[in-house]
Amino acid sequence: MTEGLAAWLRLTLIPGLGGESQRKLLAAFGLPEAIFAAGRLAARSVIGDRADLLFDTDPTPAIDHSMAWASQPGQHILSLADEAYPKALLEIADPPTLLYVRGNPALLQTRGLAMVGSRNATPQGVQTAESFARALAAKGLCIISGLALGIDAAAHRGALAASGDTVAVIGTGADLIYPARNKELAQAIVEHGAVVSEFPLGTPSIAANFPRRNRIISGLSRGVLVVEAAPESGSLITARLAGEQGREVFAIPGSIHSPVARGCHKLIKQGAKLVETANDVLEELGQFTTPEKPAASPSPDDEHPLLAALGHDPCSLDDLAEFTGQRADQLLPELLMLELSGQISPLPGNRYQRLG
Repeated sequence: MTEGLAAWLRLTLIPGLGGESQRKLLAAFGLPEAIFAAGRLAARSVIGDRADLLFDTDPTPAIDHSMAWASQPGQHILSLADEAYPKALLEIADPPTLLYVRGNPALLQTRGLAMVGSRNATPQGVQTAESFARALAAKGLCIISGLALGIDAAAHRGALAASGDTVAVIGTGADLIYPARNKELAQAIVEHGAVVSEFPLGTPSIAANFPRRNRIISGLSRGVLVVEAAPESGSLITARLAGEQGREVFAIPGSIHSPVARGCHKLIKQGAKLVETANDVLEELGQFTTPEKPAASPSPDDEHPLLAALGHDPCSLDDLAEFTGQRADQLLPELLMLELSGQISPLPGNRYQRLG
């Protein structure tokens, strides 16, 4: 087994030999040991001059480092030939040759729901992502995301809050965490879920790697739920890949005035299922659903007048003053009270947004 893993690592740790070339060689010769046994000329007949990289490059230090890493408890390297390799990824056009996993690799066999969205999420979007992830994880769905700031992190937190399963697919080596502020969250995911990467250990944060990892996020999933996204967001790449892979695509609508809602609206126009409740997702995926209780309309005695004036779109202090007929200095103490009670959130530009 050790020799077999070393051969897989030798195949994948050679700079300049990408996944397409690796898969061509594997299709032609079988296991990596057979590729190297076949020799330079035989490999050249499959991938041309790039085959020379296999025989002129010595990745032994990187192989030894990776083998030592995988020998530690809770750390695994899965190859395409491993029984533990996720079957769902074998269905996609370009499955990663190796997966580096911290945590529980068995979760990769459980096809869950991907939740993705804007890194610059609104407070409402963060709250929505956490609540949806909590509800869906409580119903047994593994929540899959990318550990980015904003919606991704909120989705992971929601799943953990429900004591559910969550998988983070990252764009760096599995031994690195980006962004650094999500280090504690990543450790919690390792302890209760799994952190996964296709990139060799030590791979730093490189912009091009993050869109590439999106095919794994969608590939592991039964569907992708986009919570907030700008029209050019990377989340729309994940949604497009999901459609190409035969997965379901879901989107939560937002305010017509919000830039991070326009990507979701674009997806809905293109045929994504509009989602208002967790049951909308569960029904589409054939999961057990619970009856929705109709939301009770708050009476004037239950709702603070400022909440009614705010509505559900971001609102400036000047507009609030105009709507309520009060001066800004009169409104600020009441807004602070609502903020401290978790009912509103301040936004840049002296604006406020209702939560919940």
